[in-house]
Amino acid sequence: MTSTDMIQSATIDSMAAEVTVAEAYAFCRSVTHRHGANFSVGFRFLPDVKRRAVYAAYAFCRWADDIADDPGSDVPERLDLCELELEACYAGRATHAITIALRDAIEHFPIPKSAFAALLRGCRQDLEKGRYATFDELLGYCDLVATSISDISLSIFGFEGDEAPVHGRNLATALQLTNVTRDIGDDLDRDRIYVPQDELRRFGVTEEQLFHRDESAAVRSLIEFQIDRAEEYFTRAEPLLGTLKFDARFPTLLMGGVYATVLRKLRKDPLAVLRHRVRLSRAEKLLVIARRAIQPHFVL
Repeated sequence: MTSTDMIQSATIDSMAAEVTVAEAYAFCRSVTHRHGANFSVGFRFLPDVKRRAVYAAYAFCRWADDIADDPGSDVPERLDLCELELEACYAGRATHAITIALRDAIEHFPIPKSAFAALLRGCRQDLEKGRYATFDELLGYCDLVATSISDISLSIFGFEGDEAPVHGRNLATALQLTNVTRDIGDDLDRDRIYVPQDELRRFGVTEEQLFHRDESAAVRSLIEFQIDRAEEYFTRAEPLLGTLKFDARFPTLLMGGVYATVLRKLRKDPLAVLRHRVRLSRAEKLLVIARRAIQPHFVL
C-alpha cells in the first residue's frame, strides 16, 4: 500500500467521534515510520508529547506532498479537500485520523496554521511549475515546502532567541536541497527539474542529458556542486542546536545528521542519483546515532 492509499483510507467523515485521539496518533506514527524513515530516526528521541505532535504534523505534510506527487487527474481537487480538512482541524471539526491527532497537538503547542497553508501552496506550485530559473527562485520554493516545516517544528521543539528561525530556515533549506539532489532521477519521471536552469548552463548540461541519464563528467560536476551547497547550509544551521530546548537538541542533530550522511554517501557516487534513490541502511543510521553522540555536528 502506498502512503497515499494508506492516508486516503483513514478518512473518517461522520465517524470521527469513533476514532480516539490515541488511535489517531498511532496512525500518524505508522505513516511517519513507514514513509519518513530518515526523519523518524530523530523523532524517536523526543519526549512523548513532542514526538506525538511531530508525528501528526509530519503525517499531514506527507499527505499533502503525496497528493502533489500523484499523477492522477484529480490532484487539485484532493489538495482542496486537504486544505478544507486543515481549516476544519483548526476550527475543532477534524474528520480525518491525521487531523484528529493534529487537533490535539495544537492544544499543546502553538503550531501555526499558516505554515501548513504555505506547504499546500508549495504543493500546488508543483502542479504548475517544473523548472526553476535561478537558485534564488528555488529558495522561494524551499520557503514554501521546507521553511514551513521548520516553523512547525520549532513551535513544537521550543527555542530561545530571535535567531532560531533564521538557523531553522538554513537547516530546512539544507534538508530540501538534499532531497533535490537525491531525487534528481525520481523527479525526472515527473518531468520536474529542481536544479536551477542557470546552473545547468554553467556546467554545460542540457535537460536532454539528464533525461537520458547521461553519466558524463559535466553531469557529475553539476551534482557535486549541489552536494557542496547543501553541506554549506548544514554548516550554517549548526547554531540552531544551541537555541533549542534541551530535549529537542539531539533529535534535531540526528535529523540533520541522517540527511548529511545521505550527502556523504552521494559524494562517493554522485551519478547514482540518475539510477536509483540513495538510502541509508539500518546499520548506517545506527552509526549516525553513535557518531553524533560523540561529535555533535550535522556534517562529519
